[in-house]
Amino acid sequence: MAKAVEAKNNGESENGIIDLDSMTVKDLKSYATERDIDVPSKARKKDIIKLIKENEGSESEDQSANSDSEIEEYNDEQELIEAFNDLENEDEIEDSDFEDVESDGIQDTSTNSLDDCIKAVKSLPGVGEATLNKLIKAGFNSLEAIAYTPPKIIQEDSGLGEKSTAKLIKASMQKLGIGFKSGEEIWEHRKNIARITTNNKEFDDLLLGGIETGSITEFYGEFRTGKTQIMHQLCVNVQLPKEQGGLEGNALYIDTEGTFRPERIIQMSEALDLDYKKVLKNIVFGRAYNSDHQILLVKDSANLIKEKNIKLIIVDSLIGHFRSEYIGRGTLANRQQLLNQHLHDLQRLTDIHPDLAVCVTNQVSSKPDVFYGNPTTHTGGHIVAHATTIRIFLRKGKGEQRIAKIVDAPHLPEGDAVFTVTEAGIGEP
Repeated sequence: MAKAVEAKNNGESENGIIDLDSMTVKDLKSYATERDIDVPSKARKKDIIKLIKENEGSESEDQSANSDSEIEEYNDEQELIEAFNDLENEDEIEDSDFEDVESDGIQDTSTNSLDDCIKAVKSLPGVGEATLNKLIKAGFNSLEAIAYTPPKIIQEDSGLGEKSTAKLIKASMQKLGIGFKSGEEIWEHRKNIARITTNNKEFDDLLLGGIETGSITEFYGEFRTGKTQIMHQLCVNVQLPKEQGGLEGNALYIDTEGTFRPERIIQMSEALDLDYKKVLKNIVFGRAYNSDHQILLVKDSANLIKEKNIKLIIVDSLIGHFRSEYIGRGTLANRQQLLNQHLHDLQRLTDIHPDLAVCVTNQVSSKPDVFYGNPTTHTGGHIVAHATTIRIFLRKGKGEQRIAKIVDAPHLPEGDAVFTVTEAGIGEP
């Protein structure tokens, strides 16, 4: 406030008229903030003057002729460099903007509409239209998306500065009331977790009711063990009413191997007396042609979850492109690093959207040095093992029978379930 008053006095001419042209960019921003004028973070001096004059209306009638003219481009290279340096040296968001930010308590925005989430982001101190558009375009369209994402990723994806990003994250955390919770609170949350039925009672019982939300569930096994069939079935089941084992939501299917078949969706839908046209319409499909494209599709999905009511994300398969593109021990470190980031992108989506389930399929490889026991092991190493929440190993049984075994889960014991794969989909043996 004092800066703005000082700026006003410094820019005041003898006849009492404020000389905006003589004020610096920083003083102009302070002057505009004092009058509740929203100024884009990277606005140039002439842009700010125009906004102030348009807001003041009749008070600046004697200067309106200049404000109505189009903004001129910088003609002098040195002037352009100085302007950018001026913007770089000042914070996009002032520290004082955060003094009055108070925690609104722990909020559950998982059911909020996309518009509500965007309004919450816009309410953050220092977020104008320009900053808001950058955040939304980069997929940070909710307070959770900003609070749970590492600063470096927000900077790279949105183009915001380091200090501005740090302050936005701090304000988002304060708004959400993020901090320590009691074990009782976590237990109450766990009791209300939703699940998607697998269409097989024994399989559901093994998973305490089905595929749970807020987690990454990995299915791995040899070919023809039912990995892709389960993914198709879950795309149908997620659309069922909650009392029938669904989430009343839609599915997003990222296909890396070209194995998605609408024909199977039709067969499974008809087996459950569902309108297959509606079921197919509610599946958002993305074909990933390489590992970079696969990573990009997951990042882009952040903007679709609220908009399309996505309750299930499927990546089939997780590591296929990585195995084909990164060949040899020399590329192993780079492959694992990218895979780790990719899995954390998926993990972050489940943190931001607790009512979202993520399922990935994984390939296997054979260990030639194993002489006793099963030589088959999952690919991806410890990176995949640590990032996924529940790991399920699938193997062939007799005829149409398949066997699912829980290999790792923080809350489930090891156990087996027998299911079948028929024309109608996943079913009882």
